[in-house]
Amino acid sequence: MDKFNYIDERFADIQILRYQLHGFDSLNAQQKALIYYLSQATLWGRDITTDQFGKYNLRIRKTLEAVYLHYKGNKENDDFKALTTYLKQVWFANGIHHHYGGEKFTPLFSEQFFKEVVNGIDKAHLPLDKGYSVNELLDTICPIIFNPSLHAKKVNKTDGIDIIQESAVNYYEDVTQQEVEQYYASLNNPANSQAPSYGLNSKLAKVDGQLTELVWKEGGLYGSAIEHIIYWLDKARSVAENEQQRKVIDLLIEYYKTGDLELFDQYSIEWLKEQEGMVDFINGFIEVYSDPLGIKASWEGLVEYKDMEATKRTRLISDNAQWFEDHSPVNSQFKKKTVKGVTANVICAAMLGGDEYPSTAIGINLPNADWIRAQYGSKSVTIGNITDAYNKASHGNGFDEEFVVDSETLALIQQYGDKCDDLHTDLHECLGHGSGQLLPGVDSNALKSYGNVIEEARADLFGLYYIADDKLVELGLLPNKEAHKSQYYTYLMNGLLTQLVRIKEGNDIEEAHMRNRALIARWVYKHSEGAVEIIKKDNKSFVIVNDYDKLRTLFATLLAEIQRIKSEGDFEAARELVEEYAIKIEPQLHKEIRERYQKLNLAPYKGFVNPLLTPVFDSSNNIIDVKVEYNESYTQQMLRYSQIYSAL
Repeated sequence: MDKFNYIDERFADIQILRYQLHGFDSLNAQQKALIYYLSQATLWGRDITTDQFGKYNLRIRKTLEAVYLHYKGNKENDDFKALTTYLKQVWFANGIHHHYGGEKFTPLFSEQFFKEVVNGIDKAHLPLDKGYSVNELLDTICPIIFNPSLHAKKVNKTDGIDIIQESAVNYYEDVTQQEVEQYYASLNNPANSQAPSYGLNSKLAKVDGQLTELVWKEGGLYGSAIEHIIYWLDKARSVAENEQQRKVIDLLIEYYKTGDLELFDQYSIEWLKEQEGMVDFINGFIEVYSDPLGIKASWEGLVEYKDMEATKRTRLISDNAQWFEDHSPVNSQFKKKTVKGVTANVICAAMLGGDEYPSTAIGINLPNADWIRAQYGSKSVTIGNITDAYNKASHGNGFDEEFVVDSETLALIQQYGDKCDDLHTDLHECLGHGSGQLLPGVDSNALKSYGNVIEEARADLFGLYYIADDKLVELGLLPNKEAHKSQYYTYLMNGLLTQLVRIKEGNDIEEAHMRNRALIARWVYKHSEGAVEIIKKDNKSFVIVNDYDKLRTLFATLLAEIQRIKSEGDFEAARELVEEYAIKIEPQLHKEIRERYQKLNLAPYKGFVNPLLTPVFDSSNNIIDVKVEYNESYTQQMLRYSQIYSAL
């Protein structure tokens, strides 16, 4: 029996978990040192992400931390307890907006109480700029915290509004959506198929009335944090496993120093070529989900090492990538004639940072540039120790028993669910994101605010279509032709019903992955002609699947259309699909699902504390080992990170 304690504290709608570094002891001293140095580079990016997610986030977080640590009054009253919960939410979300729904947190303590406790501590502990008074600090942040109409949504993609001005993220200042779109359209040359991802690593603002990119680099915006990242990357370079790793790190350092996006593309290409080392990492401005226009990237970090046994599974998939592409149900003009450089590993995360912490992905496929994918391929990972932690922490919690329609389906899920979940993630990341191609001259940002949802739907549908294919049984990835039904059922149950537990009543679906799942499940439900039903049993709603073969046909049809939209850059078709299927929620169904879930006393969101890595040095100051500890609590870790890794 596994004695590892996967559970840490719980607050608001969040359960904190721990993940285990399986096989870490079998790594050699050089590999452990590399992981340690890369982990330090990862932790120094935390404040960048927090600032990106809102202009006032850092000041608010630091003020809350100062009160939490230094207030001498009564800490047992309801107001102080509510302030503590609010601080924990801010830590988790890297800001004052919910990490998934994007709505602003509602403080359950009063503004009067907040002002009293802030005034009640030594101002030396507060984030006061030179000459800045405590009252000026409060006048700045109190409206942001307590006025629900100010900075109401982190990312607002509501159709028909200026989504730049109505979003709270800190990627733009004093500019309109029209100005942003025109500015980046002027930079893009359709004839240049290898143009960099303009705007990826900068804030666009008006300076002296002129549109100006404030680049995130050494000596630029976020420069003080980036200098620390560069320092630790240079340390990592000294213990790299091979010359290609050193080349990758050198390019990343040079990119951080210059902000040159063409260097970032060179780095991405060389990163793809590095396949031999056990250790790998992601560090930089990567994903664009938090930008309403999908242009600017949040900072994220991940340090990882390969799980060689589990990687046999993903290698089987990647080795057959051309077969999957050739047999895809999409139009032949949208398929890649030759699939290049598709590699996939199951990895253990050793450190999470930035937009991957505390909430993290379970799979990643990079790089994102379509032209690099087409010419050089992609690198995919399934994060095995994260999915393991989720599974171990959730078994027996009563969720499936409450929402699965009958005992036969429940038994199917219990037998095959974990295996199929992992396999669907593999197919999504390894093949789905890497499949297909844009038609010549199509702008990779043509779908604008709908692009992220369409891309995630495309990858999910690729996985759903192929998880039912005989090829997976032939390759030994699934034991029989029945196993895939567990994935079909749970995917539809989630998209139609159970993901609604994560959304407050009265709100729309906001997050791209949730919109993707709703789009697929609702479209299939509408077009299923009875293959999928929502039935009532004991006054409760359940999904029932009557025809699994018909489901696969529907997934194929929708995949073909989603790929067409992506390949042709059909903005109007993307908009119609997302607006019709992916956003609105039926109120009575929403109320029912949330009430049933609340009776289970579960937290709908999960996130992680990192292990504590402590280097052991020899007399020459070389790392000879790294100790791993799992006893640091969420609060202890967050306070330690704020104390040590704070450069902004």
